[in-house]
Amino acid sequence: MPETKTPPPVRIDPTRLQAMMEGVCVFGGGSDGALTRLTLSREDGQARDWLAAWFSAHGLTPKVDPIGNQFGVLELAGPGAPTVMVGSHLDSQPNGGRFDGTLGVLAACEAILSVREALDAAGLASACNFAVANWTNEEGARFQPSLLGSSVFTGAAELDWALARRDGDGITVAEALSRIGYAGTDAVPVPDAFIELHIEGGPILEREGLRFGAFTRYWGATKYRLAFLGRQAHTGPTPMAERRDALLGAAYLIADLKAMVADYGLDLHTSVGRLEVRPNSPNTVPSEAVLFIELRSGSPAILEEAELRLKAAIELACARAEVGHEVRSIDRRAAGPMAPGLVRLAERAGAANGTTTRHLDTIGGHDAVSLSAVCPAVVLAVPCRGGVMHHPTEFTSPEDQAFGTQVLADMLMILATDGMAAIESEGGRS
Repeated sequence: MPETKTPPPVRIDPTRLQAMMEGVCVFGGGSDGALTRLTLSREDGQARDWLAAWFSAHGLTPKVDPIGNQFGVLELAGPGAPTVMVGSHLDSQPNGGRFDGTLGVLAACEAILSVREALDAAGLASACNFAVANWTNEEGARFQPSLLGSSVFTGAAELDWALARRDGDGITVAEALSRIGYAGTDAVPVPDAFIELHIEGGPILEREGLRFGAFTRYWGATKYRLAFLGRQAHTGPTPMAERRDALLGAAYLIADLKAMVADYGLDLHTSVGRLEVRPNSPNTVPSEAVLFIELRSGSPAILEEAELRLKAAIELACARAEVGHEVRSIDRRAAGPMAPGLVRLAERAGAANGTTTRHLDTIGGHDAVSLSAVCPAVVLAVPCRGGVMHHPTEFTSPEDQAFGTQVLADMLMILATDGMAAIESEGGRS
């Protein structure tokens, strides 16, 4: 096992972190705590400009790649040295919360800045370079699929295909990037490790009175965009037996998806989070109902079985409502483990701060899931009140934000001291 060195102490500045949070939440923030900062919107462009200015003011080199992923690069070890990337995303859900994604980007800024200050104070060089990442369209609220920017970055999605994705108004990703000035050209290489700090988005840490966790595995997801196809008609004179109601077919399927989970305990989540009805008139039988369907599980076998049951349920719903259907897109994300070496490094840094690191599953997607295909990656978690996420009441206390950022900074300092050997000695990626 490689010899480890004693890293110099590093202390983040909680006041500086909160000032950053207050500064960036102006863009898209509402008076009730809500945040609406859809990817590549005007508000997202303003937040990106704010971040780029922060990079320049603090000695990080701003870069933007062709899918609009935004980076701040800090070369402390020089060319050829390994790079540890840290970050998350600044885009939000509509009427969402202020901490999902945003905390991860700002914590990365504060942790890297604090590590550089501590190294300078100790007169030490770093064994690695650092980079902050703000990924494009993590949320998938405006453009589908989610994790779009990180998927292009890792090669899981083709750039031209991603740039051609359209929102509900027909605007492409390429057009939206150009409008806000983030159609970049920089080539940013895959890092040697990626770390993402996030709010838990669940109740476990708060319920158990714990301050810190690490996601050790991520669930898989299968996402369908499905259209039920009926026949438009007047809701008054059209006899009930002659109606071909697309929305009725959707209703049958939604109910069946909910009922399906009873057979799998806690191992399957299903949802229809978005429904588009046409012509969407109160006195017209719907001719089309488009559903955005999700199946999620940590078990590949359960996910496969659930998809077979979904297909059967679609046929049954069509027969009951006497309508047709069309599958318009299918996106799949496999389940898998986070890097054990980074999980153990998180445990080491957590213990140095007097906390147990709770092992968790991430059921929602994170950009670290994309990165895990090409480098060691992990998502760290701090509590959120009531487990609430994607809602204006989403909240993580300043103390918990600072605590997670401090653990993150300690992890980065260990990597700055020992380099990638710190991950290898902690168990590698196996």
